[in-house]
Amino acid sequence: MEKLRVGIAGVGFAGGFHLECLRRVHGVHVEVTGVTSLRAERRSAFGRKHGIAVFEDVHQMLDHVDVVDLCSPPYAHEEGILAAAEAGKGIICEKPLTGYFGPEGAGEDYRGDQAPKGPMLEAVVERLRRIAAAVRKAGVFFGYAENYIYAPSIQKEREIVQKSGAQVLRMIGEESHNGSGSPVYGIWRFAGGGSLIGKGCHPLGGILYLKRIEGRAGNGQPIRPVSVCARTHQITRLPNYRDLGHIRTDYHDIEDYGLMHVTFEDGTVADVVTSELVLGGVYDFVEVFANNHRTRCLISPTGLIDTYNPKGEQFADIYLMEKVSTQEGWVQAAPDETFTMGYQAELQDFMTCAATGGRPQCDLDLGVDTVATIYAAYVSDEQHGAEVEVPQL
Repeated sequence: MEKLRVGIAGVGFAGGFHLECLRRVHGVHVEVTGVTSLRAERRSAFGRKHGIAVFEDVHQMLDHVDVVDLCSPPYAHEEGILAAAEAGKGIICEKPLTGYFGPEGAGEDYRGDQAPKGPMLEAVVERLRRIAAAVRKAGVFFGYAENYIYAPSIQKEREIVQKSGAQVLRMIGEESHNGSGSPVYGIWRFAGGGSLIGKGCHPLGGILYLKRIEGRAGNGQPIRPVSVCARTHQITRLPNYRDLGHIRTDYHDIEDYGLMHVTFEDGTVADVVTSELVLGGVYDFVEVFANNHRTRCLISPTGLIDTYNPKGEQFADIYLMEKVSTQEGWVQAAPDETFTMGYQAELQDFMTCAATGGRPQCDLDLGVDTVATIYAAYVSDEQHGAEVEVPQL
């Protein structure tokens, strides 16, 4: 293929850094030939700024692209995936892959936190089956955009596990920070849940990936999750919560803290913590405890640079780190988050595989297992932490 044409759906935070990374891809001639978004004014502004043709929706964009890059909110993912698959187009889908967004026609009075979780899991499983069937029937490229997997620290741990023959006994991972850049985050019918799905998908994805790597290195088969126990909380809604204005609290119907305990086919375990209750920037890591080594995979902050600023206004137009609450004092800055958080390697892998027919490091199967595990976790939480089987699709 002489040129790989990519169309981006969604022009928020993810759409912006996807465009930046796509334009840095080497070895494959990539051209971003279209952009769309649910909001007309934002897609038009994005197109003008970057010199990209603007389309009203994904369907109109399909004839002008070879790959659809879905950076839209989770509730819009399935429609884009099915449309692209039917048209024979490659697909990149941001995390989380999909979710449950309420019954048809759900409005502002819908509260996902109060809705029964068993039917949610059943609906999500059917949605995952529908997505997987459409992609496999079409035989198109699919990249599940979980950047944790492509972070340099996780990729180095992949090498360690593969080459040393390690048995991973337990892992712990976390993603926590104050809120989200998405305007619909905090509303279940758009986001599919709160911290557990919106943030927990990241460390869980990295953890599931490393167990898959371990299994394939050992006997050629991935080691998959079989059960989960979980608890969620709404800490900022407690009657005794003292709101000093530093932590976001304007969530409609989601949890702001979540904990998952995952058991794998081989009996080993992993724990995932996630929350909205962290000041000072993003807090992301995965720690691996194996029978022959121990590794701390720092995603953010990585400790590459600390900077001290006595006056906040001096750094007003300087980006230091995602979700950092102040530019004053000592700050662990991010010199290049597209590299340290894996975004550049992710898009490089996706474009190379889309062009050559290869299988990406982060594929549809991993996205399916991640979402299935998280919705089983919501069922567990409803049952006060009881162990719940993870559906095996």
